[in-house]
Amino acid sequence: MSSIDQAISIKYNNLVYELKATGHDIITLSLGEAFFDIPAPDFSGFDVAELHHYSHSRGVPELRRRLAKYYEDRFGPSVDPDQEMIITAGSKAAIYMTLLAVLEPGDEVIMTEPFWLSYPAHVRLCRGEPVMVAHQESLFDLERHITARTRVIIINNPNNPTGKVYTAAELDHLHALATRHGLLLLVDEAYNEFVAPGTAFVSAAVGDPERLHTVTVNSMSKNFGISGWRIGYLIAHRRIVDEVLKLNQHLVTCAPTILAGYLAGHFDELISRTRPQIQQAVAMRATAAGWLADAGIDTLPGEATFYLFGSLGESSLNSDAFATRLLRERGVCVVPGIAYGESCDRHIRISVGTESPERTRRGIAAIRSLIDATRT
Repeated sequence: MSSIDQAISIKYNNLVYELKATGHDIITLSLGEAFFDIPAPDFSGFDVAELHHYSHSRGVPELRRRLAKYYEDRFGPSVDPDQEMIITAGSKAAIYMTLLAVLEPGDEVIMTEPFWLSYPAHVRLCRGEPVMVAHQESLFDLERHITARTRVIIINNPNNPTGKVYTAAELDHLHALATRHGLLLLVDEAYNEFVAPGTAFVSAAVGDPERLHTVTVNSMSKNFGISGWRIGYLIAHRRIVDEVLKLNQHLVTCAPTILAGYLAGHFDELISRTRPQIQQAVAMRATAAGWLADAGIDTLPGEATFYLFGSLGESSLNSDAFATRLLRERGVCVVPGIAYGESCDRHIRISVGTESPERTRRGIAAIRSLIDATRT
């Protein structure tokens, strides 16, 4: 474990919590969540005897059925909720357990930068080798990174931290690589609801309806605005689901029964309340992109989520030093780009899901000010 670093985004957010606890006012542009107006849960009417105890280790059956219908209605492919799905204690657990189920020591996992920051740690914890592909490289050149040890390609769609949405052509290419080389395509779709109207989002499940080589991971926590609830799920062929099920049973038994039961009972109500607020967050991202452009701060291409990946431009600082000074000197927290790959050290992740427009604009002004103050 000494070779594994802390998750940098969580490290910075812990600093924010500590600073706020001592009375500091911090403009928080670092959190990986959006804050929504959601009523406190009301558990009246539920069977208390069931809510306080274990559920099926695949997850509460009614919630699995609701999620299977959601995927079929939204994306097309049918999902067997009894054989092809597991509800997990957060989507992070689903990703890690999938990798643990399929990797042998020394196996390689390809990930394109910027990647979600926990992917390399998950691979190393499974005794695998992460193969990072610089963000300047084309996805269509990915094949040259495939070796005899390659086992998995993993992507985040829509992408955290850029907001990029993969095109159907890009997904088709990844499916073709997986088929040609006998690889697993692990696709993290935790932000699938955070897509603006008019932007085409294609689930990876569409290109592999029989799930011959695709594992799709998602997060109710993220898409329902309840990140602290830690409810995720995976969809895969039953041969993989059956292996992940063993890990789920031995590590956590089941996702929290009381929360999964509540989500099953309030599925439509919650998502209908969340979706308009999701669109407000995505619209805020577009507005903030304009503010960054007006400030002369370039961003990597993207149009979804509530993240922007801003360039440090003429600053002489690397991303970690920049983020530290921004927090300590100007009271603004962002995530250093180095968290998302070596080729991203000249960027910072800016999240617009938690602060007001006025405070977000002040935060962007502070970023511009520090860039100017640290010019080479």
